[in-house]
Amino acid sequence: MSGADEDAVAEDDAGAEDGVGADGVVGVDGDANADGDGATPERDDRARSTRREPVVVVVEPETPGNVGTIARAMKNFGLSDLKLVDPPELTEDGEAYGFAGHAREDVLPNADEVTFDEVVANYHTVGTTAITGEDDRSHERFPFKTPAELRESLKAVDAPTAIVFGREGRGLNNEELSRLDEVCSIPADDDYPVLNLGQAATVLLYELRELTVDETQLPDTAVTRAPEGDVERFHEFFGDFLAATGQREHVREKNALLMRRLLGRAHPTEREVHSLLGTFRKANAKLEHAEHLAAKYDEPVYPRE
Repeated sequence: MSGADEDAVAEDDAGAEDGVGADGVVGVDGDANADGDGATPERDDRARSTRREPVVVVVEPETPGNVGTIARAMKNFGLSDLKLVDPPELTEDGEAYGFAGHAREDVLPNADEVTFDEVVANYHTVGTTAITGEDDRSHERFPFKTPAELRESLKAVDAPTAIVFGREGRGLNNEELSRLDEVCSIPADDDYPVLNLGQAATVLLYELRELTVDETQLPDTAVTRAPEGDVERFHEFFGDFLAATGQREHVREKNALLMRRLLGRAHPTEREVHSLLGTFRKANAKLEHAEHLAAKYDEPVYPRE
C-alpha cells in the first residue's frame, strides 16, 4: 500500500494531500466464536469452507506488472476474484501475464472491470493505506486495523467483502476512503512505511490466509520428536562422556542437567539423536582407549596443565 498512495501500496513517498498508505484492508469486528464456545479446528474448517472469500479490487492501477503480481499473490493465498477499476491494457504477451505465474491461467484472465461505485454498492469494503490518521480528527484514515486485526475481525463475519487497493503513486484519496467501510494499514518502519503495491497486497493476503486457504503445502507437524528411549540413551552416553573428562562430580551433574534442558527445548528428531549417539559412542570409545593406554604406559590420563 502506498504512502502518498492513499490506498494502495506505492513506491512513491506519501505526499499528495489525500495520499493514502499502503496497508489497508477492511474488516469487521467480532470474535471468531460469536456464541462464546471455544474454537476448534473442525469449526474453523467448516467456517472457512462456507465463508464467502473476499474479492480484491485495484483502483486505477498504472503498471500491468503490479496487476500480475497481485493476481499471483491471490493464487498463492486461495483467492480468485479480481476486480479492476479503469485498468491499463492487459495483453497475454505483456507484463501482467508475465508476472502472474500460474494465475495467468485463471485469476488474471477472469478479472472483471468494474466501477468504484459498483464496489461500494455491492461489498463491505476495506480500504488500504500506508498513511493513517493519528487520532479521530482524521476520519478518513482513522480508526484503522492491521492485517492481523482484520483477519481476526473477518473470522466472525460472513459478508461479501472487498479489499480495495489504490494507485501505485497516490493510493486511494480521502474522498474514496470516506466511501469505504474500514481502513487497513500494514505496520512498517516510520522512516519509510510505503510499500510497493504488489508487495503490500502480498503481505495483506498472506495475513488473511487462515480465512482463504484450506490446506498449505506444509506438513501438519513441523517436528516429530525422537523416541524418549533414544533420548535417554543419549543422556547415558553423554554422562559417560562427562565422566571420562575428569570433571568434578558436581560439575558433571550440572552439565548433564544443562544438556537435558537443552534437548528438552530442542525436541530433536530421531535422526538427529541417532547422529549424536553415533558421535558420542565413538568419542567414548576413544576416551576409554586413551585411559587404557595411559594405564599401560603409566601416563596421566589427562594432560598436565
